[in-house]
Amino acid sequence: MAKKNTWRIVTRGTDGQLVIHDFDTPESLLRTHLQMGVDDCSTDLDLRGAPVFRSLIGPMPEGSDVIRYETPDVFEELTKEWALPRTPRRRTRKPAGTPDTNAAG
Repeated sequence: MAKKNTWRIVTRGTDGQLVIHDFDTPESLLRTHLQMGVDDCSTDLDLRGAPVFRSLIGPMPEGSDVIRYETPDVFEELTKEWALPRTPRRRTRKPAGTPDTNAAG
């Protein structure tokens, strides 16, 4: 298992854009957030024992070495976006006999 070594907090800025703060240790987060407990049930074994902070959703894995936390509003918005059905890309075919304008010649 890979050791997760980046602690990421995703919030929303005053302009509505996502703001990402990365930390090297969970102790850095303790200066700005109150720890309420530790994760003891994550299916990602690397997250077990990770701190749970008041007013943040997480921990959740992001890639192989990032532990991510989100504010509730960011979590709600990103979850809604993730749950939206994606429209498949449509391919168009050229009618038979149409010359290919991209062919070298």
